[in-house]
Amino acid sequence: MALLTIYAFLGSLGGTELLLIGLVILLFFGAKRIPELMKGLGKGIREFKDATKDVRENIEEGLRDTNVK
Repeated sequence: MALLTIYAFLGSLGGTELLLIGLVILLFFGAKRIPELMKGLGKGIREFKDATKDVRENIEEGLRDTNVK
């Protein structure tokens, strides 16, 4: 699922463009910082997913409560 989302986001970019973007990121941040950045990005995405899951559950619970009464 995540791979499909990434592909949809980067679908119009070719291999050369992706390589160029990767080199720019490597030069800008350095090889030692990239794992830290990816770890932080992963944590942020996980927190966002958890928050949206909580909101969805609260909405569904509210709808169930409304339908029961």
